[in-house]
Amino acid sequence: MTKTVDPILERLATLHPKTIDLSLDRIERLLAALGHPEASLPPVVHVAGTNGKGSVVAFLRAILEAAGARVHTYTSPHLVRFNERIALAGRPISEADLIRLLERCEKANGGQPITFFEITTAAAFLAFAEARPKGDVLLLETGLGGRLDATNVVAQPLLSILTPIAIDHTQFLGTSLAEIAAEKAAILKPGVPAIVGPQPAAAATVIAAAATAKRAPLFRAGREWSIAADGKGMRYREGEVELALPMPGLAGAHQVANAGIALVAVRRLEGFAVSDAVLAQGLAGVEWPGRLQRLRQGPLLSLLPPGAELWLDGGHNSAAAAALGTWALAEGRPLGLVFGMLNTKDPVAFLRLLAPHVAALGAVPIPESEAHLSPEALVAAAREAGIADAFAAADPAAAVRRLVRQGGPAPRLLVTGSLYLVGAVLKAAETQPREAVLDA
Repeated sequence: MTKTVDPILERLATLHPKTIDLSLDRIERLLAALGHPEASLPPVVHVAGTNGKGSVVAFLRAILEAAGARVHTYTSPHLVRFNERIALAGRPISEADLIRLLERCEKANGGQPITFFEITTAAAFLAFAEARPKGDVLLLETGLGGRLDATNVVAQPLLSILTPIAIDHTQFLGTSLAEIAAEKAAILKPGVPAIVGPQPAAAATVIAAAATAKRAPLFRAGREWSIAADGKGMRYREGEVELALPMPGLAGAHQVANAGIALVAVRRLEGFAVSDAVLAQGLAGVEWPGRLQRLRQGPLLSLLPPGAELWLDGGHNSAAAAALGTWALAEGRPLGLVFGMLNTKDPVAFLRLLAPHVAALGAVPIPESEAHLSPEALVAAAREAGIADAFAAADPAAAVRRLVRQGGPAPRLLVTGSLYLVGAVLKAAETQPREAVLDA
């Protein structure tokens, strides 16, 4: 029988400290026991923020790969398989390598309390440090916050990036924008350039103060650079530089700003010569599953009438809902939602922003998750948010069947509210990416 990574991931999850606290002490102890792999990483671009982190990483990867660079990425959560989080030169780590590295980390940890994210981050650092040939750049996404995130042990990245910050994870990061921004801005390092996406005023003030304290050069959206849709393309400006570029390959008006963040970052990366033609190629060819992705295969498509569309987006906070509302308005057709959400989120706040664009909503549980809100609770939240036609369904297929009956001859359906729900739909569609081995 083929050995899989699932049993060891289940064991590692049981090591979680009894008191939930964000700390760097545990990850630093483990990394020391492993010989400090974080000191042998490829050059790092460190990315924090509330929304758009994954999209910015995807744009950066696409542009740098178009320029011929060997790009490693660390992202979370995964959609279909855990291996997706650790990608070597564009391919998820192989099952055999992941098992080997996790077992090394488990042995070095010696059964001491540690979070699942911390110990798997240590395994990722081993993978990136030991990959041969060595990577040209590592795009490193924070898991939660920034100041005490396990990825923040990297002492001297090439760049720091802060994507748009919004209210989220208030149980860990604080209840105000200023508090949350302070946690995320703590990834800034002395003298390291900081690329900053569009921010609310409260977050922008905190970020500017943090950059001043660290003497980190700032490149802020709307100040040092700007980008906007212009006809059928985008126009990017930075000082005396002005570039005309194609629209990004990811759907949604919010992706223009995410593409801009990546463009500024690429222009700040020392040692990477990227022509305008390569920039355009990377922007157009970018892929990022689960973010306004149109589903092209799988069992749910067989339930749709001719002309219908099924889209996926893992957005789960108010800022993401606002972006989805802008997309829905531009598309001009009412949406049918297949909606699931974790019990740590606020469904009313999310749905209130989407309600003007929603014809009907099917509330579903999130498969293989005990931390989701019940379909009945989501139906109540939908009605409170202004969506009168809301119903509970046993699963996404049942929701799609009823939405199709209610949505007219050619509905547009959107599965949203949780990346875990989107991942379950993608898993059912059997979208399995290729794997990478450490000596690939």
